[in-house]
Amino acid sequence: MDERQALAAFAALAQEHRLRLVRALVTAGPAGLASGVLADAVGVSAASVSHHLKELSHAGLVASRREGRSILYSAAYPALSDLIAFLMRDCCQGHPAVCAPVVAALSTCECATGEIAHA
Repeated sequence: MDERQALAAFAALAQEHRLRLVRALVTAGPAGLASGVLADAVGVSAASVSHHLKELSHAGLVASRREGRSILYSAAYPALSDLIAFLMRDCCQGHPAVCAPVVAALSTCECATGEIAHA
């Protein structure tokens, strides 16, 4: 991820409903969620959630796919991982204790321990 992509991602996330949408999608896992479910989860109208999902999609943070008559949205995990890596790429400067809290936080995720439920 380059600086331009990181700026676009951070700009998209710099709005409370969009940040909540991404967090809901990360929690939902690869199966994703329909926009109506997301609207309810975040507490916004269907029209508003559509606008926010479009912004997140343009930033590369959300993917969509059609299943029957529904469109399901999911977190773009590679882009989110790249964003975290962009921030932490030059971490530590020879002092691993600086990055230890981030590594510890990520290691407590269910996915890091293989305990995530797959749909």
